Amino acid sequence: MSEENNMSDEEFKKEPDIKTDKLSIGKEEAPANNGNDGLTRTMINTVFEWGNTLIAALIVLVLLMTFAFRQVTVDGVSMMDTLQDNDRLIITDIFYTPSAGDIVVISHAENYDKPLIKRIIATAGQTLSIDFETGEVVVDGVLLDETYAKGITQAVSRNPMEIPSVIPEGYVFVMGDNREHSLDSRSSDIGLIAVDDIIGKAVLRIYPFSSFGLLS
Repeated sequence: MSEENNMSDEEFKKEPDIKTDKLSIGKEEAPANNGNDGLTRTMINTVFEWGNTLIAALIVLVLLMTFAFRQVTVDGVSMMDTLQDNDRLIITDIFYTPSAGDIVVISHAENYDKPLIKRIIATAGQTLSIDFETGEVVVDGVLLDETYAKGITQAVSRNPMEIPSVIPEGYVFVMGDNREHSLDSRSSDIGLIAVDDIIGKAVLRIYPFSSFGLLS
């Protein structure tokens, strides 16, 4: 009897150990689950934060493209070889002040109601002279080194304009880089360009991709 009682006592003593082990295992698993839940919540919060940042960036980009930057497509050959027909450009007028050498898009001209893209040669207050025999262009007494120009800067046959020696306030004088095939300020059809009629400066070529880059 005593042995039976001893065995029963030993078995009885072992049973709580088994139950305790089971409970211990359960307690050890609980923190792992909480850790996974916390990691999941962190990942979800990170995704939401990145999503909000991306949406905000897209909104800013849309606003910039709408109000500060525009995309235009070159139509014609008057700016060759600098620009080619069907080139796509980004232009901007933000904080822009016209400067000699800039490539600009113009809304219309004196007797021309379509947009134009030309290069500013001289701005208000600058002196300008063009020798149509030699093709030399002189601004403020300095002969321009027009590495961008194609062909000879010659007089136009269609409605030639008398070029003022000093560009008046509020206007600029423009020419296309393809001097022998450009309708520009040399013609009275285009004339001097009012600064208010400049839509913006061309700053970047985005197409074709092989010619992607800043303009100068």
